Amino acid sequence: MGLFAPIYARCLVWASHHRAPGFLAAMSAAESVIFPVPPDVMLVPMTLAQPQHWRRFALICTIASLVGGLLGYVLGSYLLDALWPWIERLGWAGTFVRVQGLFTEYGFWIVFVAGFTPIPYKIFTLASGATGIGLLPFIVGSFVGRGARFFLVAGLIAWGGERLQRGLQRYIEWLGWAVAAVLLILALWLEWRG
Repeated sequence: MGLFAPIYARCLVWASHHRAPGFLAAMSAAESVIFPVPPDVMLVPMTLAQPQHWRRFALICTIASLVGGLLGYVLGSYLLDALWPWIERLGWAGTFVRVQGLFTEYGFWIVFVAGFTPIPYKIFTLASGATGIGLLPFIVGSFVGRGARFFLVAGLIAWGGERLQRGLQRYIEWLGWAVAAVLLILALWLEWRG
């Protein structure tokens, strides 16, 4: 029984929908605040379906992610007390406190790295507002980090084309579980360090 293959197949269907760019924007914005699925699951099939539009799709992801990130920043700034029980319920409290420490020490660079990597970006948007990192460094770090990630992903997918799509379809289950394992190991490592 596969978990990731059906999700990938559903995203391929969504990618061909006439409202796919809107779905991509909504997913990108929501992922920066609360949604657990990264926008790459829409970006990749959309780019495969229309490789000539890869720059447009990457830009949609980048701008929508920044808008969602700003919402997360505002929530972190003004609503941390109200959100704290929710953060604890989700098991993010320990991670959140460690991230706050990183923000104090590294500021802009932590936002950039968080924007580029598959680390849950929503934690960093909330922590940016809660720790009081300047709005301009947050915007620049988010735009550069998220933009670099989405343009790299879309550019590679557009370049790889049909050959890459066949490889993804063949190995999507293994890739999905490998990414899940890496994220679990990273979470355990962060917990162990703390």
